[in-house]
Amino acid sequence: MKTVYPKHSNIIYPEVHAKDVFNSIWKGIRRNQFSMVISIIGIGAQNIFAIIIPLYYKRLFDALTSGEKVMSSQAKAVLAPQLIHIILIILGFNILRWIGGRIGAFSNAHFETKSMAALREQAYNSLQYHSYSFFTNNFTGALVQRISRYARAFERLADRIIWDLWPLIIRITGTVIIVWTIKPGLAILILCWALVNMTVNYFYSLWRLPYRIKAAEADSYTTATLADAITNQNNIDVFNRHEDEFKYLKKATTAQQKITFFNWNLNNWLDAIQGGLIIIIEFFIFYFAIHYWQAGVVTVGTFILLQLYVLSLGGTLWDFSRIIRDFYESYADAKEMVEIMKLPHEIKNIPSAQPLHISSGEVAFNDVSFSFNNNRKVLKNINVKIEAGEKVALVGPSGAGKTTFIRLLLRFHDVISGEIAIDGQNIHNVTLESLREAISLVPQDPLLFHRTIMENIRYGKPSATDDEVIKAAGLAHCDEFIEGLAQKYNTYVGERGIKLSGGERQRVAIARAILKNAPILILDEATSSLDSYSESLIQDALDNLMKDKTVIVIAHRLSTIRKMNRIIVMKQGSIFEEGTHENLINEKDGLYAKLWHLQAGGFIAKK
Repeated sequence: MKTVYPKHSNIIYPEVHAKDVFNSIWKGIRRNQFSMVISIIGIGAQNIFAIIIPLYYKRLFDALTSGEKVMSSQAKAVLAPQLIHIILIILGFNILRWIGGRIGAFSNAHFETKSMAALREQAYNSLQYHSYSFFTNNFTGALVQRISRYARAFERLADRIIWDLWPLIIRITGTVIIVWTIKPGLAILILCWALVNMTVNYFYSLWRLPYRIKAAEADSYTTATLADAITNQNNIDVFNRHEDEFKYLKKATTAQQKITFFNWNLNNWLDAIQGGLIIIIEFFIFYFAIHYWQAGVVTVGTFILLQLYVLSLGGTLWDFSRIIRDFYESYADAKEMVEIMKLPHEIKNIPSAQPLHISSGEVAFNDVSFSFNNNRKVLKNINVKIEAGEKVALVGPSGAGKTTFIRLLLRFHDVISGEIAIDGQNIHNVTLESLREAISLVPQDPLLFHRTIMENIRYGKPSATDDEVIKAAGLAHCDEFIEGLAQKYNTYVGERGIKLSGGERQRVAIARAILKNAPILILDEATSSLDSYSESLIQDALDNLMKDKTVIVIAHRLSTIRKMNRIIVMKQGSIFEEGTHENLINEKDGLYAKLWHLQAGGFIAKK
């Protein structure tokens, strides 16, 4: 059963052991330990009373079978009150058992639901602080499933411990103690049966653990494949690759089917062993009990007691296989999320990090170099100073390092050498929260939340009033298309904003940046998705947005950056030339001049 799944990520996760998984889960659930304790007490009481009740059934049947085979009416009249007294005791214990069960059930419902919510929050809180590189190396669907599995793994584990393992311990202990007082030999036989059963279950389940982990990996791979295909459904349609994608998915589902089939058959074999052990032990218990009865050591009521205990323990021990199975399945499912939580955050605040204090908005790159995984160098010894309030454009062919330049400023990546400073403060030494609060970004392809337009614009400033949001939308000319929507600002935009056109999404992103009003502004092809008419509408909004701000603009449409104070031309990770548009356009054999003359429809021509 050796199946190798294609890697969807280059990330090497840290080694995770069972201790790590349980420590992680405990951190998430410990706030709810009171309801957990009440649940354990209630269910424990329920099972203790369940062990005591058969003793009174033994008394009941012993009383019924005592004396002559056919009792006189007078004898029955004397015996009946005793029998009623016994069944009233049984009724009382049943009520107590019912109360214990209900206390346990209601407390457990509170404990598990609160804990599952806490675990989802714990997992997401750890996940969201991973770096930009982490998310580009993982499928969204697979990450979502890992969070969901983490919570469900706890639910299954808690159910097995509280509802199965804990009652099993009580029932085995109580049964052996009670039967020991009647006949030690029978008690030893029951104890040996229980121990053999649990030992077989444990080692069998341990042996099949790797196959369960393979099944979890297969499930994650299938989910990731589905998520990737559904996300790219438009590409599948455009290139008419439906059959190819179906075959690609079929490989994943077939691999998952094979490992799942193998796992289910392992379960079936375990059930077969389990059933055989119950048949054998039931025979030997009653075989010896008959001999003890023949010798007058045990009564008919003892047979009833043993039968009740064997049936009860048989069902509980049968569940032990499920306890072990779910225990390791929960471990395998939770392990994937714990690997992410144990993975150190690549970009994080240093212990001595202080808030960034913006005095003017000056940005400086001092001998900055950067590369991915120490392979191809993306930026090489960049030295550039952007004065406070200066408007600077980054220009260059694809792969020149322009996008990496702004990602380093936002600390999506950390520099390999050199430093980036804002108002003289090394951004590595300031808190990420204060750094990103000081910067507004309008990306080339803005992705929106599947929330209302109002919520998406307000994301730039959560405390903003509706009037402030509407004003920002007006400045970005969002109101022109919003007024044509039935729900106006309460319109949901769809996943990633798919219900809006590219230009409409761009205007929402610009409105969000206007609302945020950060001192440093980055425009990454901010008008690339706009037609000429839409671009002209928001050009004045961008002009207003850029006032009194330090601005960095990335653009292939060179006509949009003529008004910049300075243009920095990048090539192969280095600064090739810089100056104003007028100066650079007149540079003979200059790269900017070549790019300008190669413009095709306002964009840098692609070669």
